[in-house]
Amino acid sequence: MLKTVLPVSIIIALRFLGLFIVLPVLSVYAFELKGANEVLVGASLGIYAISQMVMQIPFGVMSDRFGRKEALFAGTIIFMAGSLICAYAESVHMLFIGRFVQGMGAVGAAGSALISDLIKEEIRAKAMAFMGMIIALSFALSMTLGPLIGGYFGTDKLFLLTAFLAFLSLFLLFIVKNPPKIQNVGKKKRVGYIKLLKDKNLYRMNITNFLQKMLMTMTFMSIPLIMTQQFLWDKKELWRIYLPAMIFGMLAMIPSVIIGEKMKKSKEMLCVGIPFFALAYFFMGHASNELFFVCGTVLFFIGFNIHEPLIQSLASKYAKVKSRGATLGVFNFFGYLGTFCGGVIGGVFLRHYEMSQIFWIVFFTCIIWSFLTLTLKNPAFFQNLYIPLSQTKENYLQYLESAKGIVEWYVSDDMLIVKFDTQILNKESIVQNIDV
Repeated sequence: MLKTVLPVSIIIALRFLGLFIVLPVLSVYAFELKGANEVLVGASLGIYAISQMVMQIPFGVMSDRFGRKEALFAGTIIFMAGSLICAYAESVHMLFIGRFVQGMGAVGAAGSALISDLIKEEIRAKAMAFMGMIIALSFALSMTLGPLIGGYFGTDKLFLLTAFLAFLSLFLLFIVKNPPKIQNVGKKKRVGYIKLLKDKNLYRMNITNFLQKMLMTMTFMSIPLIMTQQFLWDKKELWRIYLPAMIFGMLAMIPSVIIGEKMKKSKEMLCVGIPFFALAYFFMGHASNELFFVCGTVLFFIGFNIHEPLIQSLASKYAKVKSRGATLGVFNFFGYLGTFCGGVIGGVFLRHYEMSQIFWIVFFTCIIWSFLTLTLKNPAFFQNLYIPLSQTKENYLQYLESAKGIVEWYVSDDMLIVKFDTQILNKESIVQNIDV
């Protein structure tokens, strides 16, 4: 599994590292450019999410039809171009354009779908969790490197580093093996976007991704501005607030993965993480000194790192093989919409409200969010059955189309794969009706 997942995970992690590494200092950097104000800075922080949002579904569909690797290659080239525009921006408007182009390289869904294609479902959760951990590590690393490199060499150098990392990921793409050809012989049509949006489990995951990313951008809008303007820190010192937050966040991620994936309690871990977001904003909103604000930042990182390794994995478990790229495209669409909204809302809030007032908005949002998460169906009840196609009965198609409890089925490499709900159907019954 590691040989298959590691190259793809590194490609995606390099992309996220390039995006994350500028977040700790981007709002301060943007304020130094021509034409800057709170709203334009917030929009520049989150605009890449709008282009990601627009392109996420087309890239997901393209990866379903033309190939995952092809989609990854095209998206990486676009991302490099946007990074170079940002590096040489002289005004906040040019930075805005560069961030928009960066976001057009929307390959998150294609990367997740590629891992899903290459890994059997029984170990896919571990693979997706591993990818989530690599992304979380890149997030943690960027929190330390961003302020240091940006403070000593300039934030424009961070964008040049981002372009270079994207260039490196192109070479890694060549060593990723091609996914197996999947032939779905079911009579059911490809799932449409309306059904994807109406699916009760998927729309709860979409909302989760939206809210998590919205709060992330709001937080990164707030931390550097408050620390430099209210507590008079230099941006070179910001690593001192991110380092302890990173350490505690990484410590929280380990039990999250173990409990969520190994013990099949992903939904429960999402519920555990939500109160940390509300508590973080309580501390940041009522901070009378630097220590309280740092505590709020640490609490936010704990909640974020509890969620981050699990949400992609959990969303992929609800995705059907016929429309996996599209499903994850919709999922990432909502995440990037949340990123943009968080930047704009964070800018507006900071201009018109106090952090103590923002806390109450976050608090009530988290209550609704917790209720939606508790009502998710537990995907741990889904299992896969693998039967060589040569050993199936002639009329097995009729049974698969009519049997209650069959989630989906498809053929891959002369193997019939049947996913079923163990609460409705058992393995013995399926084998009796399919196996010769």
